[in-house]
Amino acid sequence: FEGIIKGSDPRSVFSLWKKMVEKYFKGGHDGLANDAISVLDVALWDLKSKINEEPLWKTLGASKKDVNVYASDIALPMGDLEIGNWYKKMAKNYGFKSAKLKVGLDQDSDLRRLEIMHDALIMNTKDPILYIDSNEYWSPKQTIRKVSEMEERFSLGWIEEPARRWDFLGLKKVSEALKTPVCAGENLDTLGDFLPYFHHRSADVIQVSHGMTGITGALQIADAAYGLELPVTLGGSTGIIHAHLANAIPNCITVEIPHPEPETKVYEWDVKIENGYAKLGDKHGLGITINYKELAKAKVNKISSGSGPSPYGRRPGAGLYEIPPSKDEIKEASSK
Repeated sequence: FEGIIKGSDPRSVFSLWKKMVEKYFKGGHDGLANDAISVLDVALWDLKSKINEEPLWKTLGASKKDVNVYASDIALPMGDLEIGNWYKKMAKNYGFKSAKLKVGLDQDSDLRRLEIMHDALIMNTKDPILYIDSNEYWSPKQTIRKVSEMEERFSLGWIEEPARRWDFLGLKKVSEALKTPVCAGENLDTLGDFLPYFHHRSADVIQVSHGMTGITGALQIADAAYGLELPVTLGGSTGIIHAHLANAIPNCITVEIPHPEPETKVYEWDVKIENGYAKLGDKHGLGITINYKELAKAKVNKISSGSGPSPYGRRPGAGLYEIPPSKDEIKEASSK
């Protein structure tokens, strides 16, 4: 993309995005091409808002009102005590009233953990919103059977990725069979990928992110969902940059927060999580500041199982049967 970007005015974000997408039209702008377009598009929006001497949310035409957010656990093998302590911390320190739980490997454990998550959140509200995420592990029939049992005890905000991302008919089947809304789209790349979802009404809540050919692509997908009166949710993002987008998307209902604060001294951001909301800052651009001295000191001695360009392979047994966490997975999750 050097020939497209180099020497161009970074304020012409939409034009540059279109040129990048068209360059890979025949070969398809998914995979690494999508990742490259996404990174460059985010950088262009950062530059554009810095040239404007304003935060990204203002460049996008959004207001500074607080953004609704939810806490998101991403360590499925953690024990009950660790899960409980984590959600209590999120509720006490940041005021979360809604949260998400990874499910799918053991139904009894999932029901127990849902209770733990619920009990942690009731310090802030009598009616916490409970989201669940099976990460494409179940088949549609498995989802219907298991979530139906959960619905007997809990009111769920959504079931996320209850079937494979391409199974738009299976997702529709789940949506029609359950009271709980289906949330999907996290692992799609482009607006074209979402067209079967929109045509078949496969999902009740559409997942949008800057990883879908960048901020420009994310806004287009959100606009398409808005035209169909479908709500959208924004996933987790470094620097909580999705909070900038949220108020520019009229149908956005909530934003995922795995990490309310930086876990390293290498960078910091000015979006703060308080009372269950993201409070937007006024730093120009994305609001992310890099500490280059700390960056120079950072080194990696060992690549963990969660590192690398694509760490999240599909788990054995997906869509067929459940395989509980291994001892190594439990050990690694407990060390985080």
